[in-house]
Amino acid sequence: MAFWTSTLTLLVWPLVSWRFDEMDPIAGISPTYFGLAGIGLTVLIIVLSIGWVYDVTFGLWREHLTVVQERNPFTTYKLNPPFGMILSQTNTILRKMADGDDEVIRHCDFVDRWLEWNAEQEIWSRTMSSWKNIIEDEDPFLIHLSEESRNKLETSAEDLQDF
Repeated sequence: MAFWTSTLTLLVWPLVSWRFDEMDPIAGISPTYFGLAGIGLTVLIIVLSIGWVYDVTFGLWREHLTVVQERNPFTTYKLNPPFGMILSQTNTILRKMADGDDEVIRHCDFVDRWLEWNAEQEIWSRTMSSWKNIIEDEDPFLIHLSEESRNKLETSAEDLQDF
């Protein structure tokens, strides 16, 4: 806002400054300051009004954000590995506390299948590769994966070319 206000005020000032040259000071303050302040406030109000009309009347910004959220796979069905680790730990705790509740077990089974599917995605392979090569952890054990999925993930992580 400061950029627009100062830039436009200083661009407009040479066009209207002649009106303030012959005026007497008001309360010891040069009329130039009142002129600059008036132009600055007018520019500020115009810029804020344009922003308000753009946002409230047209709603284009909200629509854009909605589309961005809907198209982002990590807000719909994909999990990034750190969040997947937390979800798997929470799922393990929930399963241990279920006490034979079939609905809770069914939910935990779904989360396990979801985590297994996500482990087949490239981002999980890249994360596994990072854990091994960058952090130098030889055994990043993922408790929520089956032995087969864990082996596939380790193999795909080794096949990746890290940059």
